[in-house]
This record gives sequence, structure tokens and C-alpha cells, in this order.
Amino acid sequence: MKPLIINSLLLIAVISSHAQEYHLSSPDGFLTARITISSNASVELSKQNEILLKLEEIDLFAADGQLEGMRVKKSTNQSVNNTVIPEIREKSASYPDNYNELSIAFKSNKGLTFRLYNEGLAYRFTSSVKDSLTIIKENLSIHFHESDSTRYQSSKSFNSSYETPYEHDRFGEMNQGKLCNLPLLTEKQNGPLITVSESDLYNFPGLWLSSKGNATLEGIHPPYPKTYDYSGNVYSHGQILETYDFIAKVRGVRTYPWRIFAVADNEENLIQNNLVYLLARPSELEDISWIKPGVVMFDWWAKKYIYGVDFKSGINTETAKYFIDFCAARGFRYFLFDDGWCPKDDLLSVNPELDMEIVTSYAAEKGVDIMLWVIWHALERQWSAAFDQFEKWGIKGIKMDFMNRDDQKMVQFYESVARKAAEKKMVVNFHGAYKPSGLRRGYPNVLTREALIEFEYNGWTEYVSPEHHNLLPYIRMFTGPMDYIPGTMRNSTKNSFRKSGNYPMGQGTRAHAMALFVILNSPMTMLPDSPSDYYREQECTDFLANIPLEWDETSLLEGKIGRYTILGRRTGDEWFVGAITDWEARSFTLNTHFLSAGKYEVDIINDGINADTRAEDYKRSTMSIQKGENIEINMVSGGGWVARFTPVN
Repeated sequence: MKPLIINSLLLIAVISSHAQEYHLSSPDGFLTARITISSNASVELSKQNEILLKLEEIDLFAADGQLEGMRVKKSTNQSVNNTVIPEIREKSASYPDNYNELSIAFKSNKGLTFRLYNEGLAYRFTSSVKDSLTIIKENLSIHFHESDSTRYQSSKSFNSSYETPYEHDRFGEMNQGKLCNLPLLTEKQNGPLITVSESDLYNFPGLWLSSKGNATLEGIHPPYPKTYDYSGNVYSHGQILETYDFIAKVRGVRTYPWRIFAVADNEENLIQNNLVYLLARPSELEDISWIKPGVVMFDWWAKKYIYGVDFKSGINTETAKYFIDFCAARGFRYFLFDDGWCPKDDLLSVNPELDMEIVTSYAAEKGVDIMLWVIWHALERQWSAAFDQFEKWGIKGIKMDFMNRDDQKMVQFYESVARKAAEKKMVVNFHGAYKPSGLRRGYPNVLTREALIEFEYNGWTEYVSPEHHNLLPYIRMFTGPMDYIPGTMRNSTKNSFRKSGNYPMGQGTRAHAMALFVILNSPMTMLPDSPSDYYREQECTDFLANIPLEWDETSLLEGKIGRYTILGRRTGDEWFVGAITDWEARSFTLNTHFLSAGKYEVDIINDGINADTRAEDYKRSTMSIQKGENIEINMVSGGGWVARFTPVN
């Protein structure tokens, strides 16, 4: 739909000879932004006249004084009411794209664009300089109230795997100097929720926040790399030793990433927010018919714990065929060779017990696609030869790992991987990765990524608790799909949990683990256990195999951050609902108002009567209901519930 220019949406007041003030409203009128331009820009974001946050010192600085100054040259505004159809239906078949926009051009050849949605505020810089630019820094200061609280991940440095526990502080008690990666979720003292993140991150370093005390966060970026460390453990090769005193080298004419301040009245609004996707640039790919979401079996732990077979399990051809046979029998699309299929720093050699050509040919006959795990710097070093070899083998995807950075050079590398993989018709899963920031819209073959503490951490920590599971939908999932690895058949109560790095178990009940398959969003979902475990638990495996990975509709039915989540997803005329609780037992009455009119058969897996002491205990049952009837959900400590609603003609 063509944007409609509406001058009445924007009020401009000259408040002094050196400052101008603009007022922008959201389409529904509930949010307002008071924007002041003087020596820099500032914004006061309010909801129904109550201030939510203040942004100050907004500016972009380049070397040699380029872009210096904010003397307004002109301003324009527009209203857009559109609908975006996502290439991969990770949450919904369509996203409303409705906002009011203000664009300000400055005499210094830079500009600022503000968009105000019903769901929040976003802004970004532009530059229009003939020559290239060296960006020294981008300024941003965010002011909340001391009694507001925030949830975030922190890191000791920019060399980060983005895999730290979520911390929860009141701003008045937050340690000064704390370095936080995004997204950051703020819970206002008076109710609203605000998520800070970014989108359309291309050829520019990622945005971090640093606590300055007094409920103030300062925007900060990783500096431009100068030298790298290739000593010690191969996993950590390519981390930064020295940096320059600037953050980016860019073309003079370009747009910069969007800074997002999403506003939600409740948890449901967080789940429905799609600003990261909407603000990203559209797909670069003309043909996406080859991009296939799917379940992935992978062999990192699982290859060691196969049983009931007549071969020695490990990284070998027989084990690979065993995985492939299982994927084919259950309709799972992918089998991934994880760490160990090759020397870690040589992607052109193969483990001598593994015949890759035989395996890939066998997989093709069975209709299973093969993926390969790679360390990023090995792929960078063997770029053309590795991609050509993967293509020759018929590899359909890569899992790239251990980047642990989001400086400009690394962000460029992500873009290069997405582009090259698309040329070779390969999907991508980024691990050791920064949060989703819009790349998946430009390159839909980027199906998922990590940027969270996921299932593997059960091997050596207690971080991946049911409470953690009830944080992910409201914080990390806000930015996009996440590779958590749900659906383990090795389940534990709080008391029975044991850390085991080689054979991890999941915290929570069997029904809890299966509900995560619905609740946690990823069009590429990995299963952690060996085929032997899933063969043994055939009833649960068959249930998981029938859960789709693309959705026409997503709705939070009940939920409180860190405590419990009941989330429904629809594909076609079928609904799937997952429910989980933290370590507190809970009961709910679920009203089925979300269904269309008619009768439904409901296939349910819930906590068994002894699930509070034996987490694997579950009960499968069926029932018939009509729209609007209630279903009782009872969950033990760390428990869950998952159901499939199928209409009856």
C-alpha cells in the first residue's frame, strides 16, 4: 500500500533559535513522542500522558567532523498502514505494519527517521556523504525510573557467546558499569513493559548498553577490530586482541540500524510484537522455494548413547545411517553432523570412519537432508573450497559456531555466510551468535540461532530451569527464532536433577519438555536425545513428530514472566497449546475461546500422577470439546501440559 502523506500527524514548534520540537503519535493515539532537536536529539516517550522513558544525547559522529551538527534542513512525515507477509511463517501468516513516521534531514548530510507504532518507538540515522565515512561513535542515553526493574544478560567484554543467565535488578540497585547485550526488558513500576533491541543490523556493530547509575543506560558498540588471537583452544580462535578508536567504516550514503523501544501493556503484547522483523529490510532472495523448515536430529551427545544395535556407535558411517533411518521413519527433515565429523580447523577432511559420500547418497535416497557443524574461522579460511565441497556432497545446511562477537567485521561475516549459503541453497543455524537483528528477513535461509542459554547447559549448570524456560518467550523470543533444543526424554524433578556433560537431562517433567516444542519458537528445531531414546518413547515421539514448525497464528493464553506460560499456535484449522510452570505447582482453567466454532478432538499429554517424584511420568488422553468449553490444566512442580486440537467434521 502506498504511504499516505498526512501533515496533521506532526506538530512542529520552534522552542528557541537553536531548538525545534516535534510531536509524533502512534496510529491508535495512545503513544506519543516529543522529539527535541538542538545540539543533539532527545525523545520523551509517553503513554496517555505518562512518561515511559527518555532518550537523550542521540547523535552520530564521524571522523574529520563529517556529519557534525543538527541544524534542520527539512522534515517530512507520513502514515503507513500495510501488511507484511513473512517468507517463513515463524509466528503468523501476516504481520500488520502500521506506523506514523517523521524524517528529519540536517544540513550536515545526516538524517534521523522516527517511527511510532502502536507497539513502540523506533529510530535510525541516515547519511548522504559522497565519500566513505569512519564512524567514531553513536550516542544514546536511556533514562528510566529508579523503581523500574530490568531483565538482561550481561557480559564481561564484547567477546561474548551471549550465553549468560538473565539477571533481574531494580535500576536503582543495578551495578554501575554493567555491560548488557540485547534484548533488555524493563518492567515499569506502574505496569507497562519496554523491550530495547535493534533491527536491520547490516555492516555495522551491534548495540550494547552500559549501566551508568541513576537508572541510566548508555548505548555502546564494539570497536573496530585491529588484531586477533589465534592461540590456545581452537574454539576461541579469532577473538579480538586490539581495536581501533572507531566503530565502523561505511559507505557515505546509507541507512543505519533501527533502535527499538517496544511498549507492551502485558505479556501477550510482548508475544505479539513483531517490530524486529517489520523494521528489517525485505528478502534479498527471489526464489525461496528450496528453504525448508524442519526438525533436526544431531549427534553431539546422542552418538554416544545408542543401544540395541549391532555396531559400535560413534562418528562413523553406521551411526549416521542409524540417525538417517530414524529421521526418515518419523518425517524429520534434517540430520546434523555436529562437532567431530572433521578436524575442527579443517573442513575439507573427514573423520576416517565416516564416508561422507556414502552417507549423503544414503540420506538422499531416504529423503533426509544433511547439515554440517563448522567453526566460523575455519569456514572463513577455507571459504570457497569448503562451500564447493559441501555443495558436491549435497549438504543442505550449516550450523556455524563460536563467533562470539558482533563488531562490524563479524556482522559482515554473518551477512556473507547468509548470502553464500543462499547461493548454494543451504539453510543456516548460527551458534555462539548475537541476537536476531533482522538478517532472517533479508535472508530467510537463516532459520534459527542461539544467543541464549539452551539445553546443553544442563550438562554443567543448573541455569536451564523451568523458571528460565518461562523467561525465554518474553525476552529472547522477542527478537526472533531461537535454537533451544526442546523435547528431551530424559527428565528430572528439582531434586533428581544431576549435571552430566556427556548425557544431559532436562529440568522439568516429560510433559514440560514436550510443551517447550510448542512454546519456544524456531522453524528449525533440534531434538537432543539419541534415536534409541525416541524409539523407546514411541508415543511421545509420534506426538512431537506431528507438531508443525510454521504457524498461521500465535497467541499467549496465560502467562507471567518467569512463572508460567500457556501459549497456543495455529496451523490451518488445527491448534497446538503448550503449558509450562516454574518449580511451583499450578492449576489453570483453560477457556477454548481461541478456537473457531465447532467440535474438536483433543489429544493431550499431561503430568502423570507421580510426575512430582518421577519426572518421566506422563498421561496421554483424548477428549471431545466445543469452542468455549473449559479444560482443566494441572501441573506439578516443573510440570507441563501439551495438546493438539483437531476439528471434527
